[in-house]
Amino acid sequence: MLLGIGESYFIVNDSSVLGLIAGQGRLPFLVAEGAKREGLKVICVGLTGSVEPALAEKVDVYYEVALARPGGWIRRLKRHNVSTTLMVGRVAKTRIFTPWRILRYLPDWRAMRIWYWRLRGKVKQNDVLLRAVADELAKGGILLENSMMYCKEHLATAGVMTKLKPSSAAMEDIEFGWRLVKKLGELDIGQAIAVKEKEVIAVEAIEGTALMVERAGQLCKSGAWTLIKAAKPGQDMRFDVPCVGPDTIKSLAENGGKCLVVEADKTIIIDKPETIALADKLGIAIFGC
Repeated sequence: MLLGIGESYFIVNDSSVLGLIAGQGRLPFLVAEGAKREGLKVICVGLTGSVEPALAEKVDVYYEVALARPGGWIRRLKRHNVSTTLMVGRVAKTRIFTPWRILRYLPDWRAMRIWYWRLRGKVKQNDVLLRAVADELAKGGILLENSMMYCKEHLATAGVMTKLKPSSAAMEDIEFGWRLVKKLGELDIGQAIAVKEKEVIAVEAIEGTALMVERAGQLCKSGAWTLIKAAKPGQDMRFDVPCVGPDTIKSLAENGGKCLVVEADKTIIIDKPETIALADKLGIAIFGC
């Protein structure tokens, strides 16, 4: 709630509630479960067209909100005295480039201010875009925090996490590819590459890791390639934290990948025990750099 003294105002927030801005995938579920284990009341705004409807049953209060209307996110969260908020889950960036996007998404004045003021003259890369969103939310009293706060048990650890170890050829590819994927992140292009025999097969861009894995499988019919995924240098842990999970493992197996490399302590492995067990079953090595 807002308390006023003269013309000065400050916000009184309830520390027992957590805001959750939710996109697609399993991660919002893990965050909600972790926060509720900590005894917090979870107030969730789910982004229409991305969020999974079943999430409504896992939180205390649920609203579905329009992607391009952040003012609505803020109003619903502030209704419950929320300040501290996590923003997790995928939203396809390709939606930005759909025809007639203004008519399709009907952005509110905050969205217009993000796009035409905070981003005016700037590149529209992920980090720049998401920081602009975070700044606008903060202007409305919603403060984004480390998105991994309530799912740390799912973080990747250093070294081999599966029974199967990477082959000697895969280890050479890891050494070759690691500096390249970090450079890719530094340029804010993507977070993953596919490598075989010290040759880059595919690079992740706006399409995301899943489609990149399929493309790598099409380009490398002999298989036995390595997927390397890493956080960006100076990764803002409030958003766009790299994630892998069972779907990643299944796709690797279907497309000839034999090794998954992730950055320790900065990558979330969705449903970690189940993902590692599936990798063992399908013959995929998981290695934390």
